[in-house]
Amino acid sequence: MTIEDRVPTSQLDEASEALEELAGVLAGEQSLSEVLQQLAESASRVIPDAENVSVTIVGPDGASTAAATDEKVISIDVDQYAAGDGPCLEASRTQRPVRVSVEGAREQWPEFAVAAERAGVRAYLSAPLVVEDSVLGALNLYSSEEWAFDPFDEALLRLFTTAASTSITGFRRYERSHQLVAHLERALESRAEIDQAKGVLMAAHGITASEAFQRLVDESQTHNTKLRVVARNLLDSVRRP
Repeated sequence: MTIEDRVPTSQLDEASEALEELAGVLAGEQSLSEVLQQLAESASRVIPDAENVSVTIVGPDGASTAAATDEKVISIDVDQYAAGDGPCLEASRTQRPVRVSVEGAREQWPEFAVAAERAGVRAYLSAPLVVEDSVLGALNLYSSEEWAFDPFDEALLRLFTTAASTSITGFRRYERSHQLVAHLERALESRAEIDQAKGVLMAAHGITASEAFQRLVDESQTHNTKLRVVARNLLDSVRRP
C-alpha cells in the first residue's frame, strides 16, 4: 500500500497547495527570514502531527533558530545549542532525519528532554537542510503526542526541506548578484570622479591625460590613499568656495 492509499486526498492537496505558495514566496522579493518563516508556518499547517515548527541555522558562530511558529519551542532548540548536542544538531551532523520521543531521548539528550517537557512537547522530528552540497541546519517538528510522526510525516518533511534548500540557494545567489551590481556601480562612480579629476589637472597645468593620471597615481602612492579618494579630494578642493 502506498502513502497515497493511506492518506486522504484532501491532505495531499493541501500539501501541494502549500508548496505552490512557497514557490510564490521564492519568486518574490522577501527576505530570507520571511521565506523561512513562511516555510515553518506552511509545514505546521500541512504536516498532520506538527503542532509547531522551527528552522535551525548552523553557521560559523554556532547554531541559532531563524524561524518558529511559537516562541515556546525556541527554548527547546536553544538548550540543544547550549549543550552542543540534541536531535536537531544530530540531524545536521548526520544529514539524516531524527525522530525521537522525549521520554526515549532522556538518557542521550537530557537537556533537550527537560526543555521539551517544560514546553509540553513529547515527540520531535528533525530533518537536515542541505544547501549547495553543504548542511545549513535543520527543519524541526514538535508534537504533544508521544507517538506522533509516521513515515508520511517524514516524507512531507523532506519536501519542505527541499523547498527550504531551494529558497536559501536562490536567496544567496540573489545576494551575490546584488553585491556584484553594487560593486560595479561604485566602480563606475569612481571612474567618473577620476576622469573629472584628470580633466581638472589637464586644464590647470596644460598636461596630457596620461600625465594627469600619473599625478593622481603618484599622490595615491605617496599618501597611501585609494585613487578614487585622491580624485574626490581634488574635486572637493576645486568646488570649495
